[in-house]
Amino acid sequence: MVSFGVDTRPAPAASASASGAGEGALSFLSRSLREDLRLIRARAGELETLLSAPVPEPELFARLRKAYTTTTSPSSSGRTRLDLSAIGRAFEAEAGSTGWGATAKANNKGKAAGWGWEVADAEGEWEPIRAVKARLRDLDRRGHHQASHVLHKVKLSLKSMSFAPEASEDVPPLDLNELFAYFLKQSGPLFDQLGIKRDVCDKLVESLCSKRKDSFAYDLLSSSEPSLFRNDNVSDELDLRIASVLQSTGHRYEGGFWDDRPKYDVADKRHVAIVTTASLPWMTGTAVNPLFRAAYLAKSSKQYVTLMVPWLCKSDQELVYPNSMTFSSPQDQETYIREWLEERVGFKTDFKISFYPGKFQKERRSIIPAGDTSQFIPSKEADIAILEEPEHLNWYHHGKRWTDKFNHVVGVVHTNYLEYIKREKNGAIQAFFVKHINNLVARAYCHKVLRLSGATQDLARSIVCNVHGVNPKFLEVGERIAAERGSGQQSMSKGAYFLGKMVWAKGYRELIDLFAKHKSALEGFKLDIYGNGEDSLEVQSAAKKLDLNLNFHKGRDHADDSLHGYKVFINPSISDVLCTATAEALAMGKFVVCADHPSNDFFRSFPNCLTYTTSEDFVAKVKEAMTRDPQPLTPEQRYNLSWEAATQRFMEHSELDKVLSSSSSTSEHATRKMKKSASLPNMSDVIDGGLAFAHYCFTGNELLRLSTGAIPGTLNYNKQHSLDLHLLPPQVQNPIYGW
Repeated sequence: MVSFGVDTRPAPAASASASGAGEGALSFLSRSLREDLRLIRARAGELETLLSAPVPEPELFARLRKAYTTTTSPSSSGRTRLDLSAIGRAFEAEAGSTGWGATAKANNKGKAAGWGWEVADAEGEWEPIRAVKARLRDLDRRGHHQASHVLHKVKLSLKSMSFAPEASEDVPPLDLNELFAYFLKQSGPLFDQLGIKRDVCDKLVESLCSKRKDSFAYDLLSSSEPSLFRNDNVSDELDLRIASVLQSTGHRYEGGFWDDRPKYDVADKRHVAIVTTASLPWMTGTAVNPLFRAAYLAKSSKQYVTLMVPWLCKSDQELVYPNSMTFSSPQDQETYIREWLEERVGFKTDFKISFYPGKFQKERRSIIPAGDTSQFIPSKEADIAILEEPEHLNWYHHGKRWTDKFNHVVGVVHTNYLEYIKREKNGAIQAFFVKHINNLVARAYCHKVLRLSGATQDLARSIVCNVHGVNPKFLEVGERIAAERGSGQQSMSKGAYFLGKMVWAKGYRELIDLFAKHKSALEGFKLDIYGNGEDSLEVQSAAKKLDLNLNFHKGRDHADDSLHGYKVFINPSISDVLCTATAEALAMGKFVVCADHPSNDFFRSFPNCLTYTTSEDFVAKVKEAMTRDPQPLTPEQRYNLSWEAATQRFMEHSELDKVLSSSSSTSEHATRKMKKSASLPNMSDVIDGGLAFAHYCFTGNELLRLSTGAIPGTLNYNKQHSLDLHLLPPQVQNPIYGW
């Protein structure tokens, strides 16, 4: 009979205090019951494990059942026990029949015959029982492992059949240790600048990550793909952890915390963004030449090309574009630009035209970008930037640094701003400040600067090279005229002319002075002038007052048929950097009379270019040109004037050919990383970065911007720009708390 430790004997006689005796009895029974229940749980667990294990023979199982008996201690309440000696005898009998006895004797070295089982006391545990229990635990652990492995395979199968996105898995958020470790890891370049060894940073990161190494987050990451994600490198595990969290949120990572890596990874075809300060139908050099550059760079199909031009609201379009021409949408203006270009180059253009907000400044007759121009170039296309007039684009640039966003930045200087500014009131003082600002933006925002001629300001990292060509139509006109002259026809029956925007700085002051000084020597010589501009009335009034033989006409395209019959083009301007009209006149086979000036150095090699040094020499060159015929251009001279040659020169001197030939982004990134993680700082980079930061702070203050002549409201684009270009409203793009 099994007893559960409850004493069923009659209670003893009552003592003097019945209540005290009752409490003592209850306390005794409670202690006895708790002890018996503890032993029951322990023995029952052993019994259940033993009886549920597979047995070799049914007879042994029967013997073990008989060996399970209930004994009652004579001195205390009955307790359930295992008769270990009986169990030993059962195994001994089984061993005798199977030959186990001899082995047991050898192992027990002379103990009792057979198995020689010995039990120290009633509470002890028999050695074979411990071995059986250990074996059962091992089998149970293997069973659980196999079951979990099967369950894992089932889960993966169900997951592969599921249509739920991968990012829908629950990924634990980053904790404070991980965030701080990642911050330290990304701060490596800063530690280098401060002289702190990288080993210190690595140890701190490893220490912080070790606290999370055994946590659920890392177990989850490693259990999903154990063969791929098991890595002893703490830094790599942290990167995988960060990547899993970013992937779960849908965020796209674009660079490090401290080091601004290029956002564009070099692929099979590179991206080239050409950013300029003007657009057709405004017939100015910065509108026409970048347009041709985009067409001929895209013609090779080796790279994607995007031309970025300013978009003006209708009120500004009426002030800038000729004949009151306006466009209701960027698409309409893009259609006009492409038709104009394809009519002249003779092939279908394959490049993208994009627009950024701009405002027209009447005083300077120029377009100023509104807001951060670089933000309108997607990061995935931010590879190579060509800034046409980099100083103009960045005078008031308040945004991301070009050299941080792009792999390679080339600036092309078109205009001699210092020469224009010196002609204004207090021009010397203004030119002093503009000179230093131009040098600042060139250092801070460009890797390479190309100056069209030596007439421009000498800027940091600059080189002089003419990277402009002429419209192919002008070369065709020159070939046709040369063929007509070869056949004996008189193609150039007209005399001399001058064509240019009618403002004093474009050479009209020099022209009137020359004709006024040598009025008698040039008697009978007539000059036709074509142009429109703000100073038209003043120029014509001055010529009329001096009674000069100058005939004024409205401005027209240089390719107009009415201009083909002129033989001599006169250009006395010394404010131009590289006069496009001069190159076009040479391409048409005309004589060009121009000043001995650095802006005309490129044209000196052409025999039809006649340069003068003094006013008397000017008269002599004009008479020489009028008395003889120009020489036809050789094939080499025609090629040097073409956009194919100009594009080749641009690729070479801007080092764009080397950049485009690099098909691997690894070396580019490695070079930039090595530069930024050098143990000793590169003082040139430090200075450039400091200048860029100072310029950023300066241009972020509206009061300082206005004091230097900026257009009010150009720190950000306005509401009309957002409507025309389908941009976010200004208050959303730049909230009030932003700087």
